[in-house]
Amino acid sequence: MSARPITTVKTIVTGIEEAGADIKLFTLADPDRWELPPFKPGAHIDLHLPNGLVRTYSLCNEPADNTRYVIAVKREADGRGGSRALHDDVGVGDIIGVSLPRGGLAPDARIGRYMFVAGGIGVTPFLSVVRHLQRTAQAEFTLHLVAREEVPLAAHLGSLIEAGTVVVHRTSRAGRPDLAELVGDPDPETLVACCGPEGMTEDFERLTTAWPTANVHIERFVAPPPIIDPDAKPFTLSLARSGTEIQVRAGQTMLAALQEGGIDIATSCCGGICGACKVGWIEGRPVHRDRILSPYERERYLMVCVAGSDAERLVLDL
Repeated sequence: MSARPITTVKTIVTGIEEAGADIKLFTLADPDRWELPPFKPGAHIDLHLPNGLVRTYSLCNEPADNTRYVIAVKREADGRGGSRALHDDVGVGDIIGVSLPRGGLAPDARIGRYMFVAGGIGVTPFLSVVRHLQRTAQAEFTLHLVAREEVPLAAHLGSLIEAGTVVVHRTSRAGRPDLAELVGDPDPETLVACCGPEGMTEDFERLTTAWPTANVHIERFVAPPPIIDPDAKPFTLSLARSGTEIQVRAGQTMLAALQEGGIDIATSCCGGICGACKVGWIEGRPVHRDRILSPYERERYLMVCVAGSDAERLVLDL
């Protein structure tokens, strides 16, 4: 049984570029050089790798560059295998399926200034956004790049560093900058964003609790450990389109229960940070444990990899 088609786009690897220590830039294009599906600045795509893994990466190029997808991948020797597969096994000419782009930062007329904080390779999603802002001149921006010594993607950041819109903080020389000073006081016309190691994003999240939710954007590399609810109770998932009912055992994830029931669900991080498994809900009281949906989105959607239910029955738009 399949609840919905999982849409992927066939792409071909047209370029691989060394972009720093253990970092490669991969360029993907339509095999016939058609335009690719559009995306917002800083959007993500899932790569369906030849070894069967599905991994999420941020797009580095900006939306106007619509005939290719460019991703930066740092080889993580102790990671989950996706970066090793891309670095070691994928070459120019290989075919890779990718998901439709999702997420990113939509242009907002309310925002007159953007302030980004990136740790190392966490600069990748913001590279797309600052390129877009530079081209459209729709708002001021500053990107603070925190790196131990070597600047990742230096060849692509050079002109922005020279212009002063990218400020490099080398921790080997001066330690980590004061995040509170960079963030400053809440401002309804400023959007602040962070992507980097978990310690940095946790500090950033704590420092922005007084900011309007819509003015704070956080990207994460790795999903946090799953939340174990000792009081979790079984509940029923009702699939509105098919009429199917699926039982979720106490402590079982919705994702696992749906998969046991033969329902195809797109997945990647399985930790509530990538957005691949977003599903609409219609009735019930979902417990949201993701780190990506806004309060407004939670009124309509949930992430089945981490969400739970506070009611005996939860109706999904499947």
